[in-house]
Amino acid sequence: MKTPMLCAAMIWAITPMTGSSQTDAERWLAKAEIAPPFAVPASRERWKFRRKEVRAELWRLLGKLPPRPAAPNVETLSREDRGEYVVEKFQFDNGAGATVPGYLLLPKNASGKSPAILYCHWHGGEYDIGKEELFQARHTPEAPGPAFAKRGYVVLVIDAYCFGERNGRGPGGRTEKDYVGEETTAKFDLWVGRTFWGMLLRDDLMALDYLASRPEVDSARIAVTGMSMGATRSWWLMALDERIKTGVAIACLTRYQNMIQHQAIHEHDIGYFVPNMLSHFDTEAVVALIAPRPALFQNGDQDNGSPVDGIRAIDAAVRPAYQLYGKEDDYQSLIYAGQGHVYTPAMWEKTLAWMDEHLRPR
Repeated sequence: MKTPMLCAAMIWAITPMTGSSQTDAERWLAKAEIAPPFAVPASRERWKFRRKEVRAELWRLLGKLPPRPAAPNVETLSREDRGEYVVEKFQFDNGAGATVPGYLLLPKNASGKSPAILYCHWHGGEYDIGKEELFQARHTPEAPGPAFAKRGYVVLVIDAYCFGERNGRGPGGRTEKDYVGEETTAKFDLWVGRTFWGMLLRDDLMALDYLASRPEVDSARIAVTGMSMGATRSWWLMALDERIKTGVAIACLTRYQNMIQHQAIHEHDIGYFVPNMLSHFDTEAVVALIAPRPALFQNGDQDNGSPVDGIRAIDAAVRPAYQLYGKEDDYQSLIYAGQGHVYTPAMWEKTLAWMDEHLRPR
């Protein structure tokens, strides 16, 4: 078997320094049982088999999640005409002790079934915002929900665990809000054999189930997008569910070992961490599962939560998966010089153009 070629960033990511020049992080990594470098097999047939193995392992790592109902029982709470689109507020019981509220935006200028976007809100420590991000220009150059709806997209967003209307609705009750509520929820999940991240993605997939079931939606043209935690949710969801045909992830493409080496673990919240992950593989294994579907990643080279050498290592490991299908151009990872954890106008324009290119009929 040929040894896969590795770029300099990848080699740096997996080969700790030795001697007195080591950092504390590198010493910890050197003594941990980390899986060997992930490599996409050289043939499409072997990759097809390996891909199934990796996805199955991801589901095991996410924990003993409650079974997802075949279709969520959704209650529409209100319907409001906002000119070019209609907003429905809804909620569903996730079957795990929680009610999940959300918004559905329906464009009024649509003829026939429309493409759709599952929007994943960010974290940012802004627990009271959640799904309301869809109508705000706090992190995006314009409010993303109305902007997408006016372009003819059905848009759906939910409050993730501990955010928006779910802030203070964890197992600790109404007095535990914000980070304390999130921490309690994560601890509860660990006690019962789950992970916070797995339960968060489970809600997202129930939202996807609902979105795909709507009569206004062309289920063959569904995308996912988000910034920061919303970006990470986006590429995990694409890895786990083939119904998502494309996605755009902004300001979070993180290789865990690089994050450790940069002593940047603190840049991410408690729910982001999947136990035992590095015993099996790193982020590139997750991202590789998206191939050959088109995916766009946009990050700044000054974002402390996404060390740029880790992004380049992910790119080097994932591109061979796209090459197996002759789809090299469908994996795009853009790194913006001098930018931190931001969603710039240039990134937003690229996102809109990407959605139009990959979701509209040609």
